[in-house]
Amino acid sequence: MKRKHFTQIVLATTFTGLAVGGIETAAQVAAAPANATPTAGAAPSPAPAPAATDPGVRTGDSVGGPLKGLTPAQLELYEASKTAFMSAEDVRDGLGPRMNLDSCVGCHMQPAPGGSSPWLNPQIAFATSNDKTNSVPSFLSVNGPVREARFVQNPDGTPDGGVHALFTITGSRDTPTCPLTQPDFAGALASHNVVFRIPTPVFGGGLIEQIPDAAILANQASNAAAKQALGIGGRPNIVLAGGAISGQPNFNGNDGTAARFGWKAQNKSLLMFSGEAYNVEMGITNELFPTERDETPSCQLATTPNDVTDAEATSLAAMLGDVEKFAIFMRFLAPPAPSPTFPGGAESIARGSSLFSAIGCAHCHTPTLMTGSSTVAALDHQPANLYSDLLIHNMGSGLADGVSQGQAGPQEFRTAPLWGLGQRIFFLHDGRTSDLLVAIQQHQSGNGRSPSASEANAVVTNFNRLSEPSKQDLLNFLRSL
Repeated sequence: MKRKHFTQIVLATTFTGLAVGGIETAAQVAAAPANATPTAGAAPSPAPAPAATDPGVRTGDSVGGPLKGLTPAQLELYEASKTAFMSAEDVRDGLGPRMNLDSCVGCHMQPAPGGSSPWLNPQIAFATSNDKTNSVPSFLSVNGPVREARFVQNPDGTPDGGVHALFTITGSRDTPTCPLTQPDFAGALASHNVVFRIPTPVFGGGLIEQIPDAAILANQASNAAAKQALGIGGRPNIVLAGGAISGQPNFNGNDGTAARFGWKAQNKSLLMFSGEAYNVEMGITNELFPTERDETPSCQLATTPNDVTDAEATSLAAMLGDVEKFAIFMRFLAPPAPSPTFPGGAESIARGSSLFSAIGCAHCHTPTLMTGSSTVAALDHQPANLYSDLLIHNMGSGLADGVSQGQAGPQEFRTAPLWGLGQRIFFLHDGRTSDLLVAIQQHQSGNGRSPSASEANAVVTNFNRLSEPSKQDLLNFLRSL
């Protein structure tokens, strides 16, 4: 049974007169004096409610698998594409000479292929596998998130922002003559010049890809007064010749349409997302990104591009290059299904859902957007319950990473989709915490509504004003997703 969402409840930051089915509101919490004392003869005050806590990673629910409604031919292509997504690459496939890992699934593993960073970081073992001579950077740990590293500036002070691959194939039994060294991560850390990203889940990618720009822009324009009262702006990441246009998403520079994949909505499509990741994360060139990122001659052991269409193949799946298969796997991958009862029970989750809208979370984390027309029936006019507006928002100085992508600036990030949140281990763009409460608080930073301020400041204040039981309901709701 679908839960109801009340996305147009919040009318002002004070929530004056708001009642949500008897649930405590931020105004009611704020109205109670912090230093109130009982009157003479009054009954003793009850013991304070236990502090709200993150229920933790939800386990046991199945996730992943193909979209419902795929045709037999589409299912066959999905299975072949999943095999490619899960395959490990080696230097004969073009791996390296610089890379972060050797497979898609290594990064997108939790809780199933297509997810995010797993419990045990595979980069630790990969660093020295096959006799490679890499050292493990200090910002990686066995129980920490899979990470990529970006340098904020070049040595001359100009903006960098690009991915600096963690490892090389030097020392590998397959490449005895490759002489590469790893970047100076210790120096970058000491000079505060390195920032991190963790893998974004790709469940339901085809539904996100199929949402029309018109739906994104109409949702952006909705509830304008309530959003303004909370200090929420947001725009699509639109990359247009001549610069940004105020109030728009991160649009693609070539065709002017809204990009929507990646931490800053910097990728237009699943195919572009796949091709870029294949080259940047694994060092494997392809027909979208055909040039080696490091062209040291003695480190090249495969023809370029490494991954190409096979015109001599006898089946469609065999003909396609891996980047097409990666995109198809994500396009046909089902979104996560929420739990109706866990954690906390159905009533707590329902209360948390109402509070999620009441305090303003749903203004950015839009519960549902609809897809448009699609040649794939399983994607045609379907609800995408992603909990994101797909816009980029100013998240303040506390989350700023110093990196610009498209028209998304150093403090701007795409509203992260929350479907599947209950089964994620690490949160925020750099995986800095596994505690959902900490992740919520990290959304608040900067002063007032200055350029350093996060658009989420007022919403987090509303959350902090809730009673501990109400906070727990909201946390239970989030972990049910």
